[in-house]
Amino acid sequence: MSFRREKYVPKGGPDGGDGGRGGSVFITADENMHSLLDYRGGRHINAPRGGHGKGRNKHGKKGNDIIIKVPKGTMVFDKNTGELVADIRSSDQKYLVAKGGRGGRGNARFSSSTKQAPREWEVGGPPIEKELQFELKLIADVGLVGLPNAGKSTLLSRLSQAKPKIANYPFTTLRPNLGVVHYKDYATFMVADIPGLIEGAHVGKGLGHEFLRHIERTRVLLFLLDIQNEDPFEDYKTLLNELRSYDPGQLEKPHVIVLNKCDTVQDDIRNKIGQVGFENFPLFISAVTGEGINALIENLWSLISDVDLAPEK
Repeated sequence: MSFRREKYVPKGGPDGGDGGRGGSVFITADENMHSLLDYRGGRHINAPRGGHGKGRNKHGKKGNDIIIKVPKGTMVFDKNTGELVADIRSSDQKYLVAKGGRGGRGNARFSSSTKQAPREWEVGGPPIEKELQFELKLIADVGLVGLPNAGKSTLLSRLSQAKPKIANYPFTTLRPNLGVVHYKDYATFMVADIPGLIEGAHVGKGLGHEFLRHIERTRVLLFLLDIQNEDPFEDYKTLLNELRSYDPGQLEKPHVIVLNKCDTVQDDIRNKIGQVGFENFPLFISAVTGEGINALIENLWSLISDVDLAPEK
């Protein structure tokens, strides 16, 4: 509330300006972020309030907007209703999640022909408050699927420059790892090492849901089997069943079957295993020695290229 006061104008009219609108909160993707660790445990984020209105009809300054940066593939939910607020897949997307409150009105707004010296003013509108929950689903070209200790992390380190934790016991990988594979003529594609699945993963066993959800946004699947296991084909059927039970649509994706650790068996055993039940003769590789890796990269690139050329449904 303000009135004009100047020399020779002791009783000027009302000149109280409006308050500025509060800042809004937006969410966008950051190409350099790969996890949601920055938000673990919860954070309270406030956009600044707007500035106060002033005399001489000066309006307050608008509060600065806040931009929350998350990795690509982040899904944003309203924690109270479970509603999907935003699905952020690229850095050119920018979602408004909380709009700043409107500014209050100064007493100059209440002036009229019958009320020339109003002492009324109005407070600003309340800000929008939301409690959000973030869920990251990796976006990758190829998803490595296999039982624990099949050699997925070793393969990822062989295909790319990624350095996942590697050890000779199950469940070494407890969260997905990403690696960039370089192909000819400076082309690249992204590979995600999904932690090992076990029978019953589709109902949550072995953190199954936590792992399976990361397969949803891969374009090509690589089934990695351990040739040293008693029956690799049974392992393959277990993986198919878990994917089918979780989301049948995943089995419609192009895929390649790969038998790892082939350096530990003879050629005749390889051929015998490869001819038992598989719809396509599998590729034989050794993630440790590098045998068959170039052929695997060629095969994956071919599948990815076919997906890119396929007409949209």
